Amino acid sequence: MLDHVLSRHHPRRAMISSAVVGVVSLAFGGGAAAEPISARPLIERHRFSGEVTINLTQTLDGLARHEVEMADASALAVVEFTIQPGAVFPWHTHPGTVLISLAQGELGFIYAEDCVERRLAPGIAMVDPGNAVHTARNPGEVPTVVIAVILGAPAEGGLTLPVAADEAVALDERCDIETPGAHAH
Repeated sequence: MLDHVLSRHHPRRAMISSAVVGVVSLAFGGGAAAEPISARPLIERHRFSGEVTINLTQTLDGLARHEVEMADASALAVVEFTIQPGAVFPWHTHPGTVLISLAQGELGFIYAEDCVERRLAPGIAMVDPGNAVHTARNPGEVPTVVIAVILGAPAEGGLTLPVAADEAVALDERCDIETPGAHAH
């Protein structure tokens, strides 16, 4: 399911996303138990009527101001992610801007830029500019449910784009976290 959401209509990205899903499943003992991270599309790549542009800024403690200017944000996708306790996303980016909102549980969101874990709880939302490398994890003891609205979603291809394995290893070491993947140590 996750690879369908992440890589619809793009064979190369489908292979990459399938590998990420497989690695995430293996890293957390996939199989008969619940997937460590699952994705359920709520809206698959809908288009707004007319032209849509977006200018967003977000300032988080300790980071430079994130600014997003999208000349064409006329497509969106909405995905519900369920993240099991202890599960971690691989380091990645997105092809569009993501509005993140927690419906349940807690989420530790980590930008590679500063390696600081920012904790989100239900009722807290955040802007992921898309081009900033990051990971996220469920540090709690109950499943976390995240609603992600991807603005400027491409007509085809992945919605989550993993970084190269060597970059992931370097980020794991620098940020003192172990993300899933063939690079895991």
